[in-house]
Amino acid sequence: MKAIGFAGYSGAGKTTVLEQVIRLLRERGERVSVVKHAHHGFDVDLPGKDSWRHRQAGAFEVLVVSDQRLALMREFEQACPELSVHDMLAELDPSVDWAIVEGFKTSDLPKIEIWREPQAHEKPRTLRCLEDAAVVAVATDDADRLRLNGPLTMLDLNDPATIVDWMQAHAGRFAYAGHPDRSTQQQQRHSKESSR
Repeated sequence: MKAIGFAGYSGAGKTTVLEQVIRLLRERGERVSVVKHAHHGFDVDLPGKDSWRHRQAGAFEVLVVSDQRLALMREFEQACPELSVHDMLAELDPSVDWAIVEGFKTSDLPKIEIWREPQAHEKPRTLRCLEDAAVVAVATDDADRLRLNGPLTMLDLNDPATIVDWMQAHAGRFAYAGHPDRSTQQQQRHSKESSR
């Protein structure tokens, strides 16, 4: 599996770019998984459905399966420390070609920064690539204004095919074998969760 992150400020267009990147990778025969970081509580279940009722009754995990889809919902009895991007990647099917991560902007995962100049009414922003060595490229709609020094690749934010071409041309750079500490962390977490 190859793993790459996409990071950028809210409103920069990450999700729109990722939709296009995922679609293009899929059209080129690649299997893609996505990890999305959510800052707030969220729910993917529908109140009143059997799976929702099982969770309300106290199930730790509910796995819903059909002939077209599988969804696993895991409930934490109390707020737990943020899971790392490596914890999340370990949950994915390792046979996928690409794992695309949206968010987890402070992770050590190689990432493309999505950058648009702030509008006049927005507060100034700092380019993440100036502080984060894991940023390997910047996708922007105004490369001429950025004028970055160094080995960073500049990609056209409005041309997702160019972004995918670059990702595939540099695929070896994104090979992901897992985080060395991850298996120990997962064992500790699962033993703690199962002892409850």
